[in-house]
Amino acid sequence: MKNNAIRGFVFAAAASITLATAAHAAEFELKVAWLTADSPTDPYAIAAHAFKEEIEAAMPDRVSVSLFPNRQLGDDKEILEGLQFGTIDMGVITNAVVANIEPTYQLVDLPFLFGNSEQAHAVLDGPVGLQLEENLRTHGVVSLGAAEGGFRNMINNTRPVRTPDDVEGVKYRTMQNPVFIEMFSSLGGSPVPMAWGEVFTAMQQGAVDGLEIPTSVVNSNNYADVTKYLSFTRHTYSAIHLLISERTFEGLPEDVQMAVVNAGEVAIEKQRAAVAAAEADVVQALKDKGMEVNDIEDVGAFRARVGPVYERFEPTIGSELLNAALDAVKSE
Repeated sequence: MKNNAIRGFVFAAAASITLATAAHAAEFELKVAWLTADSPTDPYAIAAHAFKEEIEAAMPDRVSVSLFPNRQLGDDKEILEGLQFGTIDMGVITNAVVANIEPTYQLVDLPFLFGNSEQAHAVLDGPVGLQLEENLRTHGVVSLGAAEGGFRNMINNTRPVRTPDDVEGVKYRTMQNPVFIEMFSSLGGSPVPMAWGEVFTAMQQGAVDGLEIPTSVVNSNNYADVTKYLSFTRHTYSAIHLLISERTFEGLPEDVQMAVVNAGEVAIEKQRAAVAAAEADVVQALKDKGMEVNDIEDVGAFRARVGPVYERFEPTIGSELLNAALDAVKSE
């Protein structure tokens, strides 16, 4: 029932808007790319469709949005490079990839930093998030905010993860990002950095034993078909950023720029609510597909193992920014 409601929220408006604008082309066309499936429960897709709905409703004669899901314009790295060069207008991109061009974003991926989504939102929507966005703009990319990816969890075909010892020796695909590589090394796992487009086949063929990923992405990209265990480690909050090329943004009139910023804010608010509402249904769907689901036994044991990750990346993130985030988390 909830999935149907979400489907209606993010997809139904697209058809009516397309009909309304078919008779005449809009003044500005924005192309939005992302790497995952165009599914009504996929957080990337929900963010993209929500932005399209908001901006086209606000400026029906002036702005239209074309959507390019499922790696049509490349993986995250290629999309982000396109944003920097101005060859791609917009993207919905995971934090770890953004951190590869602006290292202060490594802060968001630190393991077990956030205990819940509210803490993450407080940091990302507050002064720390504003500083991160300012830093990113020096690379030619404008952030419209951080949408909800959900917490990342471990899935694998070796054994359930209940304690840090259960990670040891297991080959986990990680994103091509030093924080994630260091995280899994500190837990005793064998991290295998790999581009997203290669992962499903690698799981099918046993080249890797598992990966870490939000449950919504597990479901929308059919990983239950090739993976047995889902463990709610919730080791990292997955922020997925709604981004626009600075070249594209600066090429828009001021009133359109403001409309884009406002549409981004509203879209992210609606996307976060939709992803949260879908969580229970997504988990049940994965159980129905045969995945074995479990919680971890002691978060403190995991936190103790990953302490060196904070020490290694504090110089890159900056002590002031890291302490501001830690203070914000404590106050929530």
